[in-house]
Amino acid sequence: MIDPIPAIGNRRSVLGEGSMQKERVTVSPEMAAFIGEGLVDPAAVSADAVVLCFALGEDAPAQVTVTTGTVPSEERAILVLAVERGACLRVFDYAPDANIACHLPSELRMMVAAILDCTLPEPWRSTHRSAKCIELLSSTFQRIVEDDLVPLAGAGQLSARDSQRIVAAKRMIDERWGEKMTLDSIARACGLNRAKLTRGFRDMFACTVADALLDRRLGAARQLLIATDLPVSSIGYQCGYLNNASFTRAFSRQFGTTPSSLRAPRLAA
Repeated sequence: MIDPIPAIGNRRSVLGEGSMQKERVTVSPEMAAFIGEGLVDPAAVSADAVVLCFALGEDAPAQVTVTTGTVPSEERAILVLAVERGACLRVFDYAPDANIACHLPSELRMMVAAILDCTLPEPWRSTHRSAKCIELLSSTFQRIVEDDLVPLAGAGQLSARDSQRIVAAKRMIDERWGEKMTLDSIARACGLNRAKLTRGFRDMFACTVADALLDRRLGAARQLLIATDLPVSSIGYQCGYLNNASFTRAFSRQFGTTPSSLRAPRLAA
């Protein structure tokens, strides 16, 4: 529910009178979300709360920062989650011990957008936002624990600018995997030469550009096989394969079963 009165922590507010504040959504007695433009009142966050700040900017990289007990001092963070440390340990058996600042991958950006752009009327809007905040928290923690987020500082000898370009290449693959893409076209779109993209992509994501594209396409194919009744050949074509034989070979190597065999138990049921 929407609750303008702080329920986490008891510190004195330091916001000046008339300061714009984010909308507060109480997810649980131990978790709150602060949404939109403006600042977060420090009085709303206890000193040991885990604070996740999500920023979606056009002039700066989309990012997530994780701190303990510190609310953001700048307004670019469009969504802030504050969760009591004890609740993190109890539910996830995990709470960050150090500050974290990472690029925000496409999947997490979509979750943030779903929270920001919800158009449902109340009370469904608050319920939807609360559930999405829990999903976002869970997914972010999982990626941190699995070391699956790219630090803002970049990787290896890459400059910060090149790191952002390589993250943009990964985002391009995540969002436009259904289009015809090559290493050269991705490199051109992101302003890198193919050698730097190849080396940097492997350093930052521990895979090749081709592997990342293959993973996205076959993952989408698997979801379509499970969730739809589209013909196998149509699914293969949608996912970038011009003939059924090449799609079946690639799918079998990735998942250890053919597309038709994956779908068979559901059709039998």
